[in-house]
Amino acid sequence: MTTAVVHYTAAAATSRGRKRTSNEDAFGLSVEHGVYVVCDGMGGAAAGEVASSLAVDEVMRLLAHRGAEEPQQAVTVTDMGGQAKADPAEAAAIEAIAAANHAIFSRAERNPNLCGMGTTLVALTVNERRAWILNVGDSRGYRMRQGRLEQITQDHSLVEEQVRLGRMSPSEATHSPLRNVITRALGTNSQVTADSFPLQVESGDLFLLCSDGLTRELPDAVIESMLAADKPLDELCAELIRAANKAGGQDNITCVVVRASE
Repeated sequence: MTTAVVHYTAAAATSRGRKRTSNEDAFGLSVEHGVYVVCDGMGGAAAGEVASSLAVDEVMRLLAHRGAEEPQQAVTVTDMGGQAKADPAEAAAIEAIAAANHAIFSRAERNPNLCGMGTTLVALTVNERRAWILNVGDSRGYRMRQGRLEQITQDHSLVEEQVRLGRMSPSEATHSPLRNVITRALGTNSQVTADSFPLQVESGDLFLLCSDGLTRELPDAVIESMLAADKPLDELCAELIRAANKAGGQDNITCVVVRASE
């Protein structure tokens, strides 16, 4: 039996929001190479913008050449079911994120003005019907399948970790003054571990990568209803940005939407 080839299309949009004077988010996408990235920078002055741009540039550069330069050794990661799993494409993504972390950390060491800069990251890499969503921090990756939106990533934030431990309710987390505290980011330490979530792709799947400027303003149910609309991807991205700005626009807002079809 022949399996139909899956094709991917994508669109992206970003906004500085209504309150911020600059945009420290960054994104990259390559349908040709099956790589999509969103980063949300942090740090004083322009440091957050430097960190997020560095991360996107490094990940895109390395993964665009992964076919010619497969990693020499497999990287062991943990999938959603807790099973050890290694795959060349997944290993390449893990190594690219580690390289991005090193680039940011090294730049900050060389320039005192950039000390303490960092960035969150969420990435999607696809290889035919296989896909991996990887994250560090609280930028999120979602999958929309048959009208249902599912958050794939888990936030590396203080309040979300408290929720997972049963020490805080989701409502308490939403209103907590500590909700901006990130427990894992690129560039703040010499090494970082990205979480990786392997997925099997079905025709019709829609993937959303976004910074927390979107998810802080729009509940998942609202995002789900908007993504369910039969519209071009660029229109979906633009409408998500507009809705987040209308809801408050307290932070920079970035989204990348990827559709799989036969």
